[in-house]
Formats: sequence, C-alpha cells, structure tokens
Amino acid sequence: MNYRIVQQVTLVDMNNELINEVFFDHGVFETFFLPIGSSVVTRPLGLKQFEVVHDRRTDDVVRFKIIDTEINLVTQGQEVRAFLEPITLIIGQHDVGEFYEE
Repeated sequence: MNYRIVQQVTLVDMNNELINEVFFDHGVFETFFLPIGSSVVTRPLGLKQFEVVHDRRTDDVVRFKIIDTEINLVTQGQEVRAFLEPITLIIGQHDVGEFYEE
C-alpha cells in the first residue's frame, strides 16, 4: 500500500507569533502497514526563506511518531496519508541558508 507521509509545521517568529501553518509532504512510500504510534526516521526540517525543506547540511536524522492515518473514500486510488507529530520552526533559528539546494 502507498503511504503519503505528511507533517504539520507551524512557523513562528522570534516572539512566538504565528506566521503560517503548512503540511510538509515527506513523499509517498510503499510499505505493508504503518500503525498509529509507529515511528518514522527522516531528516530534520528547516527553512529556506519561508519554505519548509529537509535539512541536509548534516547527516542527522530525527524520529517522529505517526499520530493518525487517513484513507479518502471519495477519490480513487490506494494512497493513505500518515500524519507525523507536528513541529514548530522558528524563523531565524531554523534557516538552512538562502543558497542551500535540496
């Protein structure tokens, strides 16, 4: 089964004021079963200006738990969305660099 891994990312400024909330798409992966509570290992997220990107400057990895899964019965297809734990990124502290290429 195909799973689309998504994660809610809240962008705040240095005063913890909300700038934006987005769902970051980690991609589609084919696997047998992803139960709620299982972990996903991925690269940390960072900001390239106001865009959420994988932070590939180092070989660090982070682990997030799956908090929900969703299957859409309205549309055709075998894709299921798996939601990871939400995170907050602070503009100015989580920047990966303006010229960084993903």
